[in-house]
Amino acid sequence: MFSDEYFMRLALKEAEEAYHQGEIPVGCVVVSQNRIIARSHNLTETLNDVTAHAEMQAITSAAEFLGGKYLKNCTMFVTLEPCVMCCGALNWAQISRLVIGARDEQRGFISKNLSLHPRTEMSTGILEAECSEIVKQFFRERR
Repeated sequence: MFSDEYFMRLALKEAEEAYHQGEIPVGCVVVSQNRIIARSHNLTETLNDVTAHAEMQAITSAAEFLGGKYLKNCTMFVTLEPCVMCCGALNWAQISRLVIGARDEQRGFISKNLSLHPRTEMSTGILEAECSEIVKQFFRERR
């Protein structure tokens, strides 16, 4: 069995890919039964689409893999706390578990007092320093 840190490191690799593409470095993997069924990173600039967040891309890919819209018995590992839009999508997808690297106090769903599906379990702070640093470095370089 793999650890949360193991899968978060894979999500960080996706964030690094986004970083190198000039995208806000958020990465994500979706796991079912210890198997990665989807991986993604932000593509908003590449696709010129404000909805092309890592989480949205992963939800679509995982649902296609599973052949249905619900992500029951799946865990999403995401390097940065999802926004309100992504929280809504995760709620509708009924994801079983969400593992967050770093919090996003400004745009994240937690500080907006929103919640996921009632059955969704959530963990935060997995590889928090690494997940936070890549975002900070990205914006330092652009300001």
